[in-house]
Amino acid sequence: MSEKKKIVSIEDRIPKLKEARRKKANRRLIMYLSFFFLLILLIIYLQSPLSNVQEVKVSGTLHLKEEAVIKESGITTSDNFWKVNRQEVASTLKEHTEIKSVRVDKQFPATIMLHIEEEDRVGYVQKNGGFYPILSTGEQLTSYKTETPSGDAPILIGWKKQKYVEQMTKELQQLPESIAQLISEIHWKPTDQNPYKIHLYMNDGYEVIATIRNFSEKMQAYPSIVSQLDSSQKGVIHIDVGAYFEEYPSKKNEKEGNSEDE
Repeated sequence: MSEKKKIVSIEDRIPKLKEARRKKANRRLIMYLSFFFLLILLIIYLQSPLSNVQEVKVSGTLHLKEEAVIKESGITTSDNFWKVNRQEVASTLKEHTEIKSVRVDKQFPATIMLHIEEEDRVGYVQKNGGFYPILSTGEQLTSYKTETPSGDAPILIGWKKQKYVEQMTKELQQLPESIAQLISEIHWKPTDQNPYKIHLYMNDGYEVIATIRNFSEKMQAYPSIVSQLDSSQKGVIHIDVGAYFEEYPSKKNEKEGNSEDE
């Protein structure tokens, strides 16, 4: 026997089709209304102080003050967070003499992060009763005066001619940081025969007599020379002509010398 097919009349189907269409239309209406209200809320947010920059943070600075960097960037809390142009801010900051590189990040909801890399300081020139930094670019910060250097670079004392300061700066730029950190002071000690003569005082207690010319190359031998000396020996290391060590006179020899003079 064949199965009987259930026949649904058109009158029964129409209400179900209408209900399905109504639900679909309602879902579409809800979607459109939600999108519309979200758009309205977005517009209100962008036009309100809620979308302004709330905080500017700075990282990576050693010598520069955070307040100065923020001021230099031009970003204020009245600026719209979304309208801050990261490339423009970075370009503005890189015009600063002491800033080597910048990365600007946006941290939702309203924080701007400035990642700074400063130019290294290779020395400090002592003059006019203060100390002026020399950057790795060779530029002296004549507008920046400090009473006490931070100890991150050697102090240049007695340098009266800019010509020799510039040459010394170039040599310091080429000197490995591990060796540069050992230098406390560099005194310019010109003679009639050698206007390039310099006298260094080292942080490990030694002195060094050298010349500006090829200083960075000859100073490479310093750690090797010191490693061959007894730790109790202190004196002057000569690297201007050849390389040799001259120990300080002992107190006994000094007394004998004084008695002979008498």
